[in-house]
Amino acid sequence: MDADTALLSSAIGLRVRQERQSRGWTLDHLAQSAGVSRRMIVNVEQGAANPSVGTLLRLSDALGVGLPALVDSPSPRDLKVTRRGAGAVLWTGDFGGQAVLVAGTEPPDVVELWDWTLGHGDVHSSDAHVSGTKELVQVQKGSLTVTVGDETVTLRSGDALSFSGDLAHSYANSAKGPARFSLAVFEPGVGPETFGAHQ
Repeated sequence: MDADTALLSSAIGLRVRQERQSRGWTLDHLAQSAGVSRRMIVNVEQGAANPSVGTLLRLSDALGVGLPALVDSPSPRDLKVTRRGAGAVLWTGDFGGQAVLVAGTEPPDVVELWDWTLGHGDVHSSDAHVSGTKELVQVQKGSLTVTVGDETVTLRSGDALSFSGDLAHSYANSAKGPARFSLAVFEPGVGPETFGAHQ
């Protein structure tokens, strides 16, 4: 793990532990609620793991805090600025790609704003999110192939797409140059009382 990843992992681990303990939950309770292993919870809380976006989503849903709150310190202000380069890098590709969570809202209806880059050959696959999730994509540079369920579409610079995120989906760049795109995700009803209904 590089220094930035280690710092982010440590911050996520602290937040997960604080949220779990504030509810009086055991490690086993959180593991069962989130549908992940107890060992993974321990590793996350110790900052020893670099969990996938899917694992972070499951943890944030189970805790009812939303993914943006898991990767950032709580702020008492209504106005929250994320300066250029200060977003949370939550995925890196094999060919130079990365996904940066730059902004988000609090539960129960969470909206996330992402800045994505995919290098030539990078592919990111995502499991279906909770029922009712919507995603919006706009390509800023290059070419992006999006597959949702059994449908595939190729987008070029300036093109946009909206789709249901509660289907398995993927983003891929098979073009020669890098692809950069903005992604907004709306995830309704985040929280422990609704998590069981999304399984």
